[in-house]
Amino acid sequence: MRFAALLLAFLLVAPLTAHAQDDDRADTYRQLDLFGEVFERVRAEYVEEVSDKELIEAAISGMLTSLDPHSSFLNADSFRDMQVQTRGAFGGLGIEVTMENGLVRVVTPMDDTPAARAGLEAGDLISHLDGEPVLGLTLNDAVDRMRGKVGEDILLTILRGDEEPFDVTLTRAVINIQSVRSRTEGNVGYIRVANFTEQTDTQVKKAIDAIADELGGDLIGFVLDLRNNPGGLLDQAVSVSDIFLKQGEIVSTRGRNEDLAQRFNARDDDLINGLPLVVLINGGSASASEIVAGALQDHGRAVLLGTQSFGKGSVQTIMSLGGQGAMRLTTARYYTPSGRSIQALGIAPDIEVQPARLEEIDVAGRREADLRGALSSEADASTEEAAEAAAENEQPFDYQLARAVDLLRGIALFGQRVVN
Repeated sequence: MRFAALLLAFLLVAPLTAHAQDDDRADTYRQLDLFGEVFERVRAEYVEEVSDKELIEAAISGMLTSLDPHSSFLNADSFRDMQVQTRGAFGGLGIEVTMENGLVRVVTPMDDTPAARAGLEAGDLISHLDGEPVLGLTLNDAVDRMRGKVGEDILLTILRGDEEPFDVTLTRAVINIQSVRSRTEGNVGYIRVANFTEQTDTQVKKAIDAIADELGGDLIGFVLDLRNNPGGLLDQAVSVSDIFLKQGEIVSTRGRNEDLAQRFNARDDDLINGLPLVVLINGGSASASEIVAGALQDHGRAVLLGTQSFGKGSVQTIMSLGGQGAMRLTTARYYTPSGRSIQALGIAPDIEVQPARLEEIDVAGRREADLRGALSSEADASTEEAAEAAAENEQPFDYQLARAVDLLRGIALFGQRVVN
């Protein structure tokens, strides 16, 4: 009896399931017929002639951009431009952008580019390009308009917080991105990673070696600066994380198909031999830079200092379309080793430090040099000129970096006292 009841239930459900599938298929065909009808009417009746290629590319672009801000269609030219960018050299303004409510949002200005020199900031909204509104453009259209011949100017209208809209003129330039820069801050090694391109891990290793050679036994720790780093290649984010980790998961990706989930684990030894590490992040730290920050934070390997990161925790897969360009499709989400999703949340720093500007207060009053008839110092003119030159070359004060260096020095001092 029980078997007969189960068989009857199956026989009742199976036709319903097949019928539902047939209905879905028929509905899809009706929608495709609708698309074909619209396509033909535009071809025949639009006020100006439009090529079939333009219409089809626009339809594909609209389908992808309606999904999320990061899925998009890349025609053959855009696909070539993207491949050049990941190799570290391209033409333009030097800003990483996305779309927000129909406007172009600045994710981050890249180091030493026209955008950075003009003072654009993460979070700025671009409402007009050369006086023409951005509203109604796709992200690819807006990016194409911002590109142009090297040396040509473009006028951007910027919306920033509660300020009145203002215009900024930028001169297009060849953008040569130096992914990694390094220097010493006293007895601390400073490594700045601007984005993650094909050679980033190799450059970080070289920077570590150079700093270690310069400081020797005086080296007390490192600052890894990921501020305004818009991301880049996933494998490079994994490799850079691996530089500072001995073992454990770095990041995992999970999408709709559970069988395609991936986990990336550390394999190499910690190349800085356990020295203290501070990672700087801010609202311009996105995607791959958030992977690095999240992995080092979850493993307790670094102290994160700065402000909340951008929150781009989705994975885009570039799928070539047989010589007709490519599609960038969001296929998964990133998760930190502890299982946190980065998407729309970002990474919170362990120590929040807002950017600040310090002003010196003169409390010394009158000094010997101020007295009438005081003897001049024995410093000669060349010494004074050298001091003036040093002042001109002095870097702007970086409050967040200063706090990171102070933290490392505090850790080193505490360690020495414990040992003693």
